[in-house]
Amino acid sequence: MSHATNLQVEPEDGTSREILLPSNRQSLADLLAAHGLPLNARCGQRGLCRGCEVELRSGTAMVDGKPVAAPAVIKACRARLESDAAIFVPARSRIEHRPQVGETFEIAVPYAHQPLFPFVSGGRDTALAVDVGTTTVVVLLVDLTTGEVLSRAGAFNEQIRFGDNVVTRIEAARNAETLVAMQRAIVTETIQPLLAQACERAGRGPERIAGGAIAGNTAMLHLLVGADPTPLGIAPFTPRFIQGRQVSVADIPLQAEGLAPETPLQLLPGIAAYLGADITAGVFASGMVFDERPSLLVDIGTNGEIVLQADGKLFGCATAAGPAFEGSGLRCGTRAREGAVSDLNLKLNPFALETEVIGDVPLARANGLCGSAYVDFLATARSSGLLGVTGRFEAGAWEALPEQCRFLHEGRRAFRLAARNGADDLRVSEVDVALLLQAKAAIGAGVEVLLAAAGIRAAELGRVYLAGGFGMHLNVAHAIAIGLLPGFREEQVRVVGNTSLAGALLALVDRTTLDEMEALREQVSVIELNLADGFEDRYIEHPRGPAAGTPAL
Repeated sequence: MSHATNLQVEPEDGTSREILLPSNRQSLADLLAAHGLPLNARCGQRGLCRGCEVELRSGTAMVDGKPVAAPAVIKACRARLESDAAIFVPARSRIEHRPQVGETFEIAVPYAHQPLFPFVSGGRDTALAVDVGTTTVVVLLVDLTTGEVLSRAGAFNEQIRFGDNVVTRIEAARNAETLVAMQRAIVTETIQPLLAQACERAGRGPERIAGGAIAGNTAMLHLLVGADPTPLGIAPFTPRFIQGRQVSVADIPLQAEGLAPETPLQLLPGIAAYLGADITAGVFASGMVFDERPSLLVDIGTNGEIVLQADGKLFGCATAAGPAFEGSGLRCGTRAREGAVSDLNLKLNPFALETEVIGDVPLARANGLCGSAYVDFLATARSSGLLGVTGRFEAGAWEALPEQCRFLHEGRRAFRLAARNGADDLRVSEVDVALLLQAKAAIGAGVEVLLAAAGIRAAELGRVYLAGGFGMHLNVAHAIAIGLLPGFREEQVRVVGNTSLAGALLALVDRTTLDEMEALREQVSVIELNLADGFEDRYIEHPRGPAAGTPAL
């Protein structure tokens, strides 16, 4: 390939640029990422999703070794260019760098002011609390003298380009070079700039940082320190470490001008391979272990983790459900970000559609639907009679929709919210509904297995703590109606936000809480759902839902 070969790129934001094609034949997705246009390659560039689709408007691309001529829609991860070409990158295919990060949290337990690290007022008197999520990362800067949160900064975890969930990243880490690249993505490309932002907002330099506390799921903490996470992907799913451990910023390495290399970073303790330090932090920060009545913590993020407290005993499990609720695999799905539909209410007879878009963007310019909107759709489409009990569109109700809302492709029906200025129509299909029902079935069945293990019913719980950023946007009544929170009442549910971040903050300002978290993790009886009696039956039954005529699916 000649170095004079050019690629003309036109993102949907109206900008345009030329890229000189390198001589090495890297994928189009890698090429765009290297030039500041990372794509939504949720599956780790394995060609299993449609997150990196672009429009080839001129020229020819080699896709899976076969030539494809313009015009065509191609997956950038499977494409390589060997001649001049022009492409259009739709907004839905780009990783959005203005995420709705879960920075809000609630701490429901009393705590003292006994900082984890020694400090000198006016000197090294500042610390950072970090939540390393699979999708997003948040950094808090804390004054150790007062315990006050000084500033915060959040962004997407730059590891997203290696896959949208824990399993795909574990698989990617089998390659030693990729493991190094993933550590660099979380440390150098994500936490480092967030620390700089937080310091600038607080008006304090990195030289004043005395230490930090970090929470995250087990795989993310492995990748953070450069530990091979591949044993987490094979039974018996053995982590290389699960107890809390302390490393230095030089060990990672995290660098900032003035930041002392020996500065300690405390990793919070986890429970098991798929119940990590983020869940230990959440269980403690929510105060559920001190509840007199049984209580439940449900964290629906990129993964779904559930912990039940009953009679002083703790039961926990993890389900592979979250990516669907963050848009993975859904035709118009997206993470919560500016331009995403976050709320939806549908009525028939007479027809009415009400929506809210993050950032007050007009619906016609919305770039997708996030998980909370899909939950709204399932609930209101079912209660209005548009969806049947199996998740299919009822023929009569669908035919009665306004013409602009009916979308039919290859015999498959979809509900169209809006036509988007020549781009793909914003719609929800029966295929999307099926994937969502599978995801909610995994969560619902996991909840039911834990309740059965403790011998209690949903009605007996005093509190259901809904943790994570997804829960902040969720319509609780709709989540109950579709069986995502099966058998509960609205008044039982309490939205508590980013409890992982709350736990990291607690560990920083009151060192005794770290010992309590360490002791707590050993009290949880972990239930492997693939081995649990009744889980498969519960999972299979969930998508079918209750008898027709009831509002839930």
